[in-house]
Amino acid sequence: MQNIAIIGGGAAGFFAAISAKSAQPDAAVTVFEKAGRVLAKVGVSGGGRCNLTNSFADITDLKQAYPRGDKLLKRLFKRFDYNDAYQWFEAHGVRLVTQDDNCIFPLSQNSQTVIDCLTQTAQRLGVTVCLHHALVGIVKQAQGKIEVHFKDKPLRTFDKVIITTGGSPRANGLQYLSDLGHKIETPVPSLFTFNISEKAFCNQMGTVVEPVLLSIPATKFRSSGALLVTHWGMSGPATLKLSSYAARHLAENNYQSAVAVNWVYETNTQLVEQNLVAIATENPKKQMANIRPYNLPTRLWEYLLHRSDIDKEKRWGELGKKALHKLVETLTNDVHQISGKGSFRDEFVTCGGISLKSINPNTLESKVCKGLFFAGEVLDIDAITGGFNLQAAWTTGYVAGQDASV
Repeated sequence: MQNIAIIGGGAAGFFAAISAKSAQPDAAVTVFEKAGRVLAKVGVSGGGRCNLTNSFADITDLKQAYPRGDKLLKRLFKRFDYNDAYQWFEAHGVRLVTQDDNCIFPLSQNSQTVIDCLTQTAQRLGVTVCLHHALVGIVKQAQGKIEVHFKDKPLRTFDKVIITTGGSPRANGLQYLSDLGHKIETPVPSLFTFNISEKAFCNQMGTVVEPVLLSIPATKFRSSGALLVTHWGMSGPATLKLSSYAARHLAENNYQSAVAVNWVYETNTQLVEQNLVAIATENPKKQMANIRPYNLPTRLWEYLLHRSDIDKEKRWGELGKKALHKLVETLTNDVHQISGKGSFRDEFVTCGGISLKSINPNTLESKVCKGLFFAGEVLDIDAITGGFNLQAAWTTGYVAGQDASV
């Protein structure tokens, strides 16, 4: 009889346990969680509603959703993808609803529904859950078994071990895996807001513009979506997406960088200029502040006029060529300075972890320690917001559980 340990009672851990026990009912499967409760991160996901996957309808290339790990997931999705996840949860009593933005939530709009489904399914299958078990180390025994050492608890020996401890904020949290010979990609934060120190910008707090184009000048990093101006800077989907794409770049630059906003979601500056000229031709006597192109919010439009050195009381018919060009530049390439990062509530995500070069891409088994598997965010896989991170947990948990049970 196989004796399988899952270290970490989060989304990937529970799915790995359910997958292993479903594939091998005779196996002894135990989930070890260091905290006093399981699935805490699932509980806060999606603002407590649990955005458990995505329809992927807008995704033409997995790299759009997964800045790191897209190639591995493309391979693993052949075994368990978002359609499989949707069907699995529905078959296990969680009715789902797909929003207009392609995010998929439980119909109950309550993450507890997902937590109950996972814990009850695991219990019904006979999975054991041990709380207050903090992992401190792993030792590979000569005869092939794996010793698992816990803080203030007796060591346990297993045939197979699946590590599902989630993202580690610091590399030293993965030192025990590095000591076994695994390559570690240095963990850095992903999914965070941008601090902007310019007071006039932050005075626009509460303003939402959708969609905008965001980019980091002189790089290929760009995103689109809604931008929310906050009292500390930039937030909203466009910001979080860009923070994910540029996670390493921003960390290397100590979160000090330029960020350009295209407020009008139009990269053809000639079209923007033509639009402004048409407004001026039709409304020569109207004050600049009173006609807002692209339906920009009033406060923001007045702020952008100020950024362009244009008096808001100036008449459209008095807009000269030089001022016109400055206004076009401000609307399409408004550059601000990032002066640090904020956090994204409790949905902390890390970029980095176990290098994908250290694992078998078909089974998620370690290349350097036979019988040791990985699933979830401990791997160097992370995603933008929208249910993609949880989908990676379901997929990798399913594959690791299936192959560890063999």
